[in-house]
Amino acid sequence: MTIYQIFTRLYGNPCSNNVTDGTIEQNGCAKLNGFSDAVLRRIKSDGYTHVWFTGLIEHATQTDYSKFGIARNHPAIVKGRAGSPYAIKDYYDIDPDLAVDVPKRMKEFEELVKRTHKAGLKLVIDFVPNHVCREYHSDAAPQGVESLGAKDNTSWHFSTSNNFYYCWGEPLHTDFALRRDADEYPYIEQPAKATGNDHFDAWPSKNDWYETVKLNYGVDYCNAAGRSEHFDPIPSTWNKMLDILLFWCGKGVDAFRCDMAEMVPVAFWEWAINRVRKAYPSVKFIAEVYNPALYREYIHKGGFDYLYDKVGLYDTLRAVIRSEAPASAITEKWQCVDDIRNHMLYFLENHDEQRIASPDFCGDAHKAFPAFVTEAFMSTNPLMVYAGQEIGEPADDAEGFSGRDGRTTIFDYWSPKKLQKLFALGADGKVRKAALKSFEHTDYAGKELALTAEEKALYNDYRRVISLRESESALVFGLFYDLMYVNHDHSQKFDPAKHYAFLRRSEAQILLIICNFSDDEAEMGVRIPEHAFEYLTIPQGAFRSTDLLSGKSTTLSLHPDSYTQVKVPARGAVCYNIPVEG
Repeated sequence: MTIYQIFTRLYGNPCSNNVTDGTIEQNGCAKLNGFSDAVLRRIKSDGYTHVWFTGLIEHATQTDYSKFGIARNHPAIVKGRAGSPYAIKDYYDIDPDLAVDVPKRMKEFEELVKRTHKAGLKLVIDFVPNHVCREYHSDAAPQGVESLGAKDNTSWHFSTSNNFYYCWGEPLHTDFALRRDADEYPYIEQPAKATGNDHFDAWPSKNDWYETVKLNYGVDYCNAAGRSEHFDPIPSTWNKMLDILLFWCGKGVDAFRCDMAEMVPVAFWEWAINRVRKAYPSVKFIAEVYNPALYREYIHKGGFDYLYDKVGLYDTLRAVIRSEAPASAITEKWQCVDDIRNHMLYFLENHDEQRIASPDFCGDAHKAFPAFVTEAFMSTNPLMVYAGQEIGEPADDAEGFSGRDGRTTIFDYWSPKKLQKLFALGADGKVRKAALKSFEHTDYAGKELALTAEEKALYNDYRRVISLRESESALVFGLFYDLMYVNHDHSQKFDPAKHYAFLRRSEAQILLIICNFSDDEAEMGVRIPEHAFEYLTIPQGAFRSTDLLSGKSTTLSLHPDSYTQVKVPARGAVCYNIPVEG
């Protein structure tokens, strides 16, 4: 499972002159119809199995769609002109920004699902279960479906029949409001609803998720004991959220990335996922969970297929790339989750994290290549790449609400040039002629949409790694053997602070993989212990071996507890294929 995350609003937006804090008329917006057969075929040819289209569901925005029967949102409670895709406005609708023909936006989504499946890809969407926008109202729900909060008793702070939490008659205080025009007509919320990041009073700050309200799954967070659960009878919110999941499964969605899943009780997930799987057995669930103490509960009880490996492997690899931690620290992180390692989703970028090429991370996407090889080759679990990562998107723009923070904005209308290049790219690595039509009203020429030599080199490196994940049996389902425990003493110029080495083994193949996080080329001896020879049945002797990453061959000497001499490029990696006798 190799997931390609696309922030849908930005990918292929043809605008060539971005305006800070610009409107959709000024800065434009990508459309679902832009994801043509050719675009999806190119993504498939890069080796991806799934596409996570981020931000598809209708969310709060400052753009006025009232002429289409969509209620306007008050600007005081919308972050950015475009708004956050995690401030859901209608769980049953597609965001109108993404439609060429707004009244037919659901039809355009259904056609995207068909094209995605036709290309041999599976489609992932967000499921945002913990919170919605402050003005949530569904006008697209199927007939007979009651909107969240429609029958809430607002005089109660908590009730299992309520979908929201209320602040006992206190109005919402909007000191957090950032937009000047918010003062022209104040936003009124009486009584105030609790804010999405578990903020249960009426005074959220600008640092809270003030644009959202918390959903009530039957947990009273503010009783005398501090917290109590009320799951019998089934809370109203449970049934409504299950209906939403089943609705999107019926549209052909293959997997859900569940936002802040740990803020929703595991009992709900156990109940809901079991019911979804009875109707749609193949649907996958990916959880955003940051508390390692909860990992096993959300997998074994909650039923999730995969969890983010953020506070473990991601944080460690980031620190290793930035020379803030030794490469040997990687060992501890996989060991902490070894029993559930195949459930952990690896990544180096996503919409929440800073771009590798940004000055806030390390300023050079190539420096992270050994980390990418490490996470791609060390296990059989899923891997995710964020669109733009593979050609070094720097996220160095001050787009508006987002500001210059090393992240690609999720709040503003914008058009990152590197995402335009990826949109225009064909499976042959050249600009598609058909794609130029999307840019015919801009200042761009075809050559400006072509990848630079540096971008193309990184792009091809990513393609090669992802391709090997699918083609080499040792990487697809082979055993893993970490070599760091016998390479800790700086012998033979192996530096455990900068180098990471491991083996993979299938019946037909043995791979020796060494990743170099140093800015210097490394000639080193890697010790392979006798136990590895026995456990993996490694042949002894001198063998002609090919590095699957570069295609170069060399002779490797393999003997128990001795040193195999290798050369690894600066900020690079080698993956030597060791011959296995018939």
